[in-house]
Amino acid sequence: METETDYTEQAPQTHLVMQPIKEATDALCQAIVGQEKFAELHQKIEAFITNEKLRYEYDMLNQRGALLQQKSEAGMEIDEKELAEFEKLRTELLANKTMTDFQDVQDEVQQVQDRIHQVIAKTFEVGKVPSQDDFDFCSDGFGDCGCSN
Repeated sequence: METETDYTEQAPQTHLVMQPIKEATDALCQAIVGQEKFAELHQKIEAFITNEKLRYEYDMLNQRGALLQQKSEAGMEIDEKELAEFEKLRTELLANKTMTDFQDVQDEVQQVQDRIHQVIAKTFEVGKVPSQDDFDFCSDGFGDCGCSN
């Protein structure tokens, strides 16, 4: 006869207390949202997100691009017609200001995320809040290097 073992669900044990990290993350998010130009940036994201036709065309371009990439990697010949259709769709999308605004915003958001990640990763690497001297390049992760003065 089998006996039931009492398994209690427990969160994995961590070394760090998450509440102060959550509070600091909330403060970071507030620093981002509180920027004067944030509303403009967010408006450009919303303009893209709410434009279903543009999102569909963007998805189609990405799918066609992925298919062409797979064909190329597999050594398959890419039909000139396929390539022309891809380039036509790409050109049409890039002529759309909402699309180019969204791409610009995506690039900016990615840069901010990358910089935040660099600093967090460096914190774990060096075991302290990193300074400019802790980075292997002329930056503190946020573009403040002081070496171009």
